[in-house]
Amino acid sequence: MKIKKAVFPVAGLGTRFLPVTKAMPKEMMPIVDKPLIQYAVEEALKAGIEQIVFVTGRGKNALENHFDRSLELEMNLQNKKKKKFLKEIKELVPKTGTIIYTRQNEPLGLGHAIWCARDIVGNEPFAVLLADDLIKSNVSVLSQMVKQFHKLKSSVVAITEVDKSKTDQYGILDAKPLNKDIVEINAMVEKPTPEKAPSNLAIIGRYILTPEIFDFLGKNKKGAGGEIQLTDAMHSLLKIQPVYGYKFTGERFDCGDKAGFQMANLAYAMERPDMKDKLLKYIKKICADN
Repeated sequence: MKIKKAVFPVAGLGTRFLPVTKAMPKEMMPIVDKPLIQYAVEEALKAGIEQIVFVTGRGKNALENHFDRSLELEMNLQNKKKKKFLKEIKELVPKTGTIIYTRQNEPLGLGHAIWCARDIVGNEPFAVLLADDLIKSNVSVLSQMVKQFHKLKSSVVAITEVDKSKTDQYGILDAKPLNKDIVEINAMVEKPTPEKAPSNLAIIGRYILTPEIFDFLGKNKKGAGGEIQLTDAMHSLLKIQPVYGYKFTGERFDCGDKAGFQMANLAYAMERPDMKDKLLKYIKKICADN
């Protein structure tokens, strides 16, 4: 079955990045000169996704406008013969009908945000991408996962090893390895303390899920933090189908963390010929001074 739809939960308030997120959605924070959400949308489109579903909340107008045309700006760039910029802003707008918006009216957690997209997704497998997790790779991580889904024919989540002291920040797996890249999941625990964590294998923000997940999300059971957790619903999903973890190829940046966000900016900036030499010179100076 082709994965045609991808859900982007973007209703969060971004409180960890206040005050900048007071008036700007955290998904619009730039990595060099491109917002986080654009990297995620481009990843989805490269993986063959045909329909983007944004689950939004209040204050997300900037995000919606970013993926819409700005005729005034286009005209200005055209008149000033800035062809490169004109081409870029036209290309970032997907064709009409590609993007659908729905609202999460209450901040009840990631699981609830995904459940809000149930009628749009319908009875077919779908992807979920969290823009906070930016992954630098030659082949997009979602493309890698789509390939695995077609082999396994069951739900697949992206996983990585994390420091044992940080298990309380992730959904953590109890799993058995099937090969070097794939594990079969026995159980999942949302944000366990290091003493109670079954491993240091963590789920990060890329999922391919079968539609049965909506049956469990729809029960509105609250978990860690008093929220409806996707991890809890996936744990219940294990009762009726296998769920697999995929160790993706690529470098992941946690852009929900201030240090991780700066690391991502540096990594992507260093790939830019117009910036690399200046940055290297400055980094060497900082290192010498410290």
